[in-house]
Amino acid sequence: MTMANEDTTVGRALRGLASDNASTRLRAALAVGTAPDPRSVDELVGRCAIEPDFQVREMLTWALTRHPAALTLPPLLGELRSERTQARSQALHTLSKIGDGRAWPAITPELMTDPDDEVARSAWRAAVVLVPGGAEAGLAAALAAQLGRGGRETRLSLSRALIALGEAMTPAVRAATSDPRPAVRAHAIATEKLSLDPDAGFDFAIEEAKRIVALGPKE
Repeated sequence: MTMANEDTTVGRALRGLASDNASTRLRAALAVGTAPDPRSVDELVGRCAIEPDFQVREMLTWALTRHPAALTLPPLLGELRSERTQARSQALHTLSKIGDGRAWPAITPELMTDPDDEVARSAWRAAVVLVPGGAEAGLAAALAAQLGRGGRETRLSLSRALIALGEAMTPAVRAATSDPRPAVRAHAIATEKLSLDPDAGFDFAIEEAKRIVALGPKE
């Protein structure tokens, strides 16, 4: 393939990312990922911030993972400072898929406590993937501080993130089972139960935890 043809192919794919048709955007992202080109990285990252279709966003993330981390990390880390919540969330999601530990310092407490639940959830997942050895207990404490936050999906995401840390989660979650706030206690108890019996399901674990909290401490 000549350089002119390569330019035409890359340009066509990048133009497809701006199509009004989601299927066209999906095919364009697939094409870019199938034939990675450094010139497409900024366009892919920028599109992640505004793409309305979930499947297309997933394909954009996949396309970014097909490029060298040295090229993708700088623009993705820049997106973490964006005022646009989707830009922060999708950048965090993509960083978790790339899995390059150099991104760890950028997973700040501010991101893990972001007022937008989707951003916070993405930060929790990224943190668990990127946390360096020896820092798991500190991360568990930071995550456990948010037990009781949000609705079902947010609480389930937090429980999964804590459970993914293994034994490092135990002290922080165990301490939260005595928290004066019922919602925090219930979430902590449910997380412990789910870690011991993953097949029980989160809904069962949370309902059982609520029952335990309602009964109060045993005499």
